[in-house]
Amino acid sequence: MNVFDIIGPIMIGPSSSHTAGAVRLGQIATAIFGYAVKEANITLYGSFAKTHKGHGTDKAIIGGILGMKVDDAGIKTAIQAAAQAGLVVTFTTDRAKGYHPNTVKIQLKDKDSNEVTVMGSSIGGGNVRVSRINDLKVSFTCEYHTLIISHYDREGAVAQVANLLASSHINIAQMKLYRYDKGGEAVMVIEVDQKIGTHIMEEIKGYELVKSVATVKAI
Repeated sequence: MNVFDIIGPIMIGPSSSHTAGAVRLGQIATAIFGYAVKEANITLYGSFAKTHKGHGTDKAIIGGILGMKVDDAGIKTAIQAAAQAGLVVTFTTDRAKGYHPNTVKIQLKDKDSNEVTVMGSSIGGGNVRVSRINDLKVSFTCEYHTLIISHYDREGAVAQVANLLASSHINIAQMKLYRYDKGGEAVMVIEVDQKIGTHIMEEIKGYELVKSVATVKAI
């Protein structure tokens, strides 16, 4: 256990699990989406479902979607800020079991009907774990700078990205590959030690086998 685990992050309270972690899940979902959010449908599970208003989890998630940081005083009025920005937000609760107590499913849409669904949990001390992107089970924490690449499951796709990172002097801390079906769609999650420059993102986007690219800064 380190000092961060004991004292928690600098944040708007009252709880690192219910507020700081919730902000970061909103931030991550928006980064993965990559479009201007116009609608957010948020489903809360477990403790989040029971105490989200009292602990400010609802405001925190919206604040994260709006791009606020965990110590932003604007989190307190995030619901009003969303309304002023024209962001339509709905909250529902789900009593389904088998999830981490602090779990949320965030569905985001833009004006052109592009959408993504991200599920994740606040696991303590402001730390989070993403467990699902759309219908695909994943597992990553964003403790590192993270590349999330949707691509076609073909030979050479992984090597092309890995070679680019190596030639750009970016060290891979860990890498996981998830796929729906053999030869179908897949997702690379690559956690790295250095920030990902815009030029690298653009080059990856240009690869024939790549469908989309998102990056999430380390938390």
